[in-house]
This record gives sequence, C-alpha cells and structure tokens, in this order.
Amino acid sequence: MNEWNYEKQKMTDALVALGHPAELADEIAKNLGSPKAMSRMTSYLQYVKPVKVELVVDEMLAICSDIERWKDKKASEEANARYNEVLNRGLE
Repeated sequence: MNEWNYEKQKMTDALVALGHPAELADEIAKNLGSPKAMSRMTSYLQYVKPVKVELVVDEMLAICSDIERWKDKKASEEANARYNEVLNRGLE
C-alpha cells in the first residue's frame, strides 16, 4: 500500500470511529491532496474527536488554507531570490 492510500485509510478509520460516513473521508482526501495533510487531519480527529461534521470540514479548510499560504510563501521566496539575482548580476 502506498503512502497516500495508507494515510487515507488511517483518516477514514478515524472518521468512521467518530461516527462519520466513510464517504466524507473520500472528499476530505481529495481536498487535502497529500499524505502529510491527511496525517495532520488524522491527528486532529484522534485528539480533538469532533462530533459535528462542521468541525471536521472546518479543520480541513484550515489545513488547505495553511497549505496554500505555504505555497504562496515559497513562490514569493523564489521570486525574491530571482529578483536579487538580477540586482546582483544585472539583466545579462
């Protein structure tokens, strides 16, 4: 079993143990998109044990927001590095 499927299964098991439908895990996995994000969601489910589906979805959105913020930061850092390179070496 690959890492993505392994983390998805762990997250599904945690959701089902809380009484939520397994189909919810499929949708959450699609939105999160990475094993690391699913692992983070699984940790949330195991420690917070949210009863309401709204809390689960809210955490999924928060994780997605954090991922997007990280991607934006990395893109900004890359653009800044290239800009500094132009300043230091010129446009040649």
